[in-house]
Amino acid sequence: MGRDEFLFLLIGLKWTLALSAVGFVCGCLAGLIIALLRTSGINVIERATAAYIAFFQGTPLLMQLFVVYYGLALIGIKIDAWAAVAAGLTLHASAYLGEIWRGGIEAVPRGQTEASKALALSYSARMKDVILPQALRISLPATIGFLVQLIKGTSLASIVGFTELTRAGNIISNQIFQPLTVFGIVGMLYFVICCPLTIYGAYLERKFAASTR
Repeated sequence: MGRDEFLFLLIGLKWTLALSAVGFVCGCLAGLIIALLRTSGINVIERATAAYIAFFQGTPLLMQLFVVYYGLALIGIKIDAWAAVAAGLTLHASAYLGEIWRGGIEAVPRGQTEASKALALSYSARMKDVILPQALRISLPATIGFLVQLIKGTSLASIVGFTELTRAGNIISNQIFQPLTVFGIVGMLYFVICCPLTIYGAYLERKFAASTR
């Protein structure tokens, strides 16, 4: 495999990182809203958000991307592959992160909420200054773990013809007929990105576990 082919892989890697960043950041924002709704104490809202989470956790990401891209086109909404994949990853991430952070919120000792209520803090102040900082700290290892899964999940963007790292590898493999070499390099690039995140997430998990003893 020559220099031009490797540069093409790096272009695919760029789009993989861009998709991961957009899906994760937008998913974080939407996931926070989902987590707050899931713990709102309003039965109808909690049931609706639970159904939302169940749908996206219970169906394959591949199908979700397919539905966003081709399903919207059927009702007259045409978006390009980049926007479709970014939207699909955002919806997928919001469901998983919403559930992760819901667990973090509920893991905060109830005494913290009762104490903040006793201090007459408003709901927004209670969440912003007392509950969420602790919940996000508790949830951080799982959040990083999900980010690793999201990065690898971008490989499914090829279903709508978007050229990220895995599809770039497939294109090159079909041109030079060296699949083992090409996908070995593709796998190594994924490893270089994901392994440090995995190690960092495990480190945080050990650190937080030790601090609670």
